[in-house]
Amino acid sequence: MPMSQTDLEAALHEGFPDAQIEVTDLAGDGDHYRARIVSAAFAGMPRVKQHQLVYAALKGRMGGELHALALETSAPAA
Repeated sequence: MPMSQTDLEAALHEGFPDAQIEVTDLAGDGDHYRARIVSAAFAGMPRVKQHQLVYAALKGRMGGELHALALETSAPAA
């Protein structure tokens, strides 16, 4: 069963409570999303590490409930 946009947003907000998060359903099927996340947690980290933190926040749902997630991550501008 696909992950709803609401559930995805809730999981991301739980993992990054300070973040600005924007989630878009790319295909209208509840299975392909884009997430833009701006969080202080990403400060000083390479993009790969930022994305690993996002996958960890999803607690194993990536590849199961959530088929595809295009990520755009960054720290807030100083």
